[in-house]
Amino acid sequence: MKNFVQPGDTITLPAPAALSSGDAVLVGTAFGVACGDAASGAAVEVKTTGVFDLKAASAATAAVGAAAYWDNTGKEVNATASGNTKIGVFLAAKTNGQTTARVRLNGAF
Repeated sequence: MKNFVQPGDTITLPAPAALSSGDAVLVGTAFGVACGDAASGAAVEVKTTGVFDLKAASAATAAVGAAAYWDNTGKEVNATASGNTKIGVFLAAKTNGQTTARVRLNGAF
């Protein structure tokens, strides 16, 4: 295929803020996890698929398989669609009080 560019599971995006490896990254509706450190505005490799433990809203609750959303204001995963960006699904139940969530990133949103 002459028009194939890359698999797309890791993409390069401009860092929306200073990032450390493992930080969540949202640029438009493109979401992933930073593969390395980057200064704000610098190019950063971002993993868009896979399973990650991410910072989550403490009060959020979700069942295994429920849609996971990114709250870019709070910089955390939650189960609320309104005003947030869909990023994947919860792979472990998320209960009230937990501050991390296990999420499988979809890479297609």
